[in-house]
Amino acid sequence: MSKDFRSAVQDRRTIYGVGKDIGISEGKILDIIQNAVKHTPTAMNSQSGRVIVLLGQHHAKLWDITLEILRKMVSEHVFRMTEQKINALRNGYGTILYFEDQSIIEGLQQQFPLYQENFPIWSHQASGMLQYIIWTELEAEGLGASLHHYNPIIDSEVQKEWDVPSNWKLIAQMPFGAPVAKPNDKQYLPLEDRMKVFK
Repeated sequence: MSKDFRSAVQDRRTIYGVGKDIGISEGKILDIIQNAVKHTPTAMNSQSGRVIVLLGQHHAKLWDITLEILRKMVSEHVFRMTEQKINALRNGYGTILYFEDQSIIEGLQQQFPLYQENFPIWSHQASGMLQYIIWTELEAEGLGASLHHYNPIIDSEVQKEWDVPSNWKLIAQMPFGAPVAKPNDKQYLPLEDRMKVFK
């Protein structure tokens, strides 16, 4: 990695403005994603996370679909701002779609009924870890990314366009690319209000 882990954690931010002129190979990006999918921890080693990586025209198509759906849902005034945001995401290099395989979660619920209410929660926790690992590694390699949740309004179109199995539930979308805009300033709450130590 270009940065050590701690620096990548500190520097990882939401970057909406991204471009296509990345400084690493496509193969390196796919290796980052594959490694995270393989090694991210999951409840009872369920390995329920699923990922689709959209590059090139597939990446552009996702944001075209999203924009057209939103065009029908929001007012003209709001849509102008929405269009600017979506176009900034579309300008990136690619998008990672995160899913959770519901058939695995339902199988665990049947196998361990005592914990059935927890498995969907644990599934989302695992997805969050997968998203964070990939996001942080992209940051370590000099790329910017942001996380979005246009699901469920885009779910059916995504499923049709990329032949997504019906048991894969869309959780989040992560467009990424070369950073072309700085993140917004971030304020931090006092750590003494967020962390306690007993010894």
